Amino acid sequence: MVLAVSPVSPVAPLGAHELLIFLLQVGTLLLMALLLGRLAIRCGMPSIVGELCAGVVLGPTVLGHAAPHLANWLLPGDPGQLHLLDSFAQVGVLLLVGLTGAHMDLTLVRRRGLDAIRISIAGIVVPLGLGVAAGFLFPSALVPQTADRSTFALFLGVAMGVSAIPVIAKTLAELRLLHRNIGQLTLCAVVVDDIVGWLLLSVVAAMATTGLRGGAVVLSLIWVAVVFALAFLARPLVRGALRVAGRACDTGVTLALVVVLVLLSAATTHAMGLEAVFGAFVCGIMLGGSGGLSSVETGPLRTMVMSVLAPLFFATAGLRIDLTALSRPPVLLAGLVVLGLAVAGKFAGAYIGARISRLGHWEALALGAGMNARGVIEVIVAMVGLRLGVLNTEMYSIVVLVAIITSVMAPPLLRLTMARVEHTAEERLREEMYEGESARGTGVS
Repeated sequence: MVLAVSPVSPVAPLGAHELLIFLLQVGTLLLMALLLGRLAIRCGMPSIVGELCAGVVLGPTVLGHAAPHLANWLLPGDPGQLHLLDSFAQVGVLLLVGLTGAHMDLTLVRRRGLDAIRISIAGIVVPLGLGVAAGFLFPSALVPQTADRSTFALFLGVAMGVSAIPVIAKTLAELRLLHRNIGQLTLCAVVVDDIVGWLLLSVVAAMATTGLRGGAVVLSLIWVAVVFALAFLARPLVRGALRVAGRACDTGVTLALVVVLVLLSAATTHAMGLEAVFGAFVCGIMLGGSGGLSSVETGPLRTMVMSVLAPLFFATAGLRIDLTALSRPPVLLAGLVVLGLAVAGKFAGAYIGARISRLGHWEALALGAGMNARGVIEVIVAMVGLRLGVLNTEMYSIVVLVAIITSVMAPPLLRLTMARVEHTAEERLREEMYEGESARGTGVS
């Protein structure tokens, strides 16, 4: 018997016009993100503020109103064209989250474990509870028809409960507070915050795709446990592969292996019905720590991610912000409520946890000021919510604005509160040690 083989027609390549638009989109977004990011830094704000504003300028808020024909040509509504840009930006955010996980200082968590856990849990539970309550009370116009009210409320709670370790670490370094006890405890608590935040995001995202069935939620929690078990079992193999790659003359082998591991880990959790960013984060933790990748080894990849891919992701995220929606009183009121609850909840939670841990009044307020910065993490959460249909454009814009405002608030509030916290002899000794290490590093280079 002769089997007939039907010819498979080759996939048509990307059209010339589509490729032109894609290249112009990437180049224009990256240029605007670079310029506005540098401007934000000069104004004493995190670069993410300018990078998000790049998307706002090129999106419906500014260019869409000022020059609609140009906006429609550069950023057409064709789903395929937008998905092409989103896919490129998605690789950037996965690598960013992976590098964030790789630089988690878990030894710090072990050293200050109980205090950090108390502060972190209170700092998550209070704003999360306020966010859930607000989600149930918001008018139906702010809840997408594609989302269940309960899932929307839980997602809003997760968005309000997270903190952003990249923004906080950078802020503490710039303010020369990393050697202070409060600075180290803040970082420690935020590490726990991030881990719990990604767990909650994965579970709530799974609920959004499978519905609020009890069995689906239990299955999601089981998959989360499986992910950590697999990471624990695979860690020696991954470390061995990194050592083998490190023997190559070309450092690019190690960097390529890191990218492969992060992307495959993200694909694994995505296949489980969890969020891809959760897999990238767990992979980062597996790659970092004692005996793992050093900051020197990841330096070239980190430079590429932080200078090119991450700004492009944030600029792409900014494209979906429509600030004109805030001209409508219900949306503006909802935005003020979310911002107020997010700030009050994070401060109250951190303050309660700190006081239970027997820290002073100003120390507790300083912890709240640091942990209140949401930055990168909340933007990623908002993008996930928009992609899953849990957030509409109005709520997405509100959540991203909360991320920006809380990140901008952190430096002045930390200066104000830390000025009232006594500088101990132990902290001065630690500062001298850090400065000595920095001087030695500068001399070597």
